[in-house]
Amino acid sequence: MRAGPRERLILGTIEQMREYGVAGMGLSALLERSNASRNSLYQHFPNGKGELVAAATARAGAHMSGVIGRAVSSDGPAEWTAAMTDWWRRDLRRSEFAAGCPITSAALDEGDPQVQAAGAAALAEWAGILSDALMAHGVVASEAPSLARFVISALEGAVVQSRALKSSQPLDDLDRLIPLLIQSAAQIE
Repeated sequence: MRAGPRERLILGTIEQMREYGVAGMGLSALLERSNASRNSLYQHFPNGKGELVAAATARAGAHMSGVIGRAVSSDGPAEWTAAMTDWWRRDLRRSEFAAGCPITSAALDEGDPQVQAAGAAALAEWAGILSDALMAHGVVASEAPSLARFVISALEGAVVQSRALKSSQPLDDLDRLIPLLIQSAAQIE
């Protein structure tokens, strides 16, 4: 079954955010990429671009929440980290390092509070999933949320660096260092 115009607009927005950021998105290019009309855009997103970008951010965030949830269901920190970095390695290579994380793009959109709030909500959800896993792994409850936010920040930063360097080396660094950090934190009582 072919996706309808609303779905095509959301998916096209995610791709444009990944490639150009929110500020670099052009509506004409989005409509062409989504094979949707301007009328479809305003029919499905009557408040315009901000509403569409917020919906796309929520969709992309939920998708990555699933990736993180599956990653932390494996054995331990080394496997969690490898699952997340492997996902990004494949994604970055598929785009030849041209497409990054749409959530980063949304979180940096100072011009639209609803878009920035959607980015913040996704980041908070990811940190929550990881925080719960860290506590289950022995990290004390008072430390797990900040460690989770740090890991998410490191992962997002590694994606940005990987794009800039056209190399997955920053993700390789995470594979080595994040498990050590988590193991160290799990030993603190």
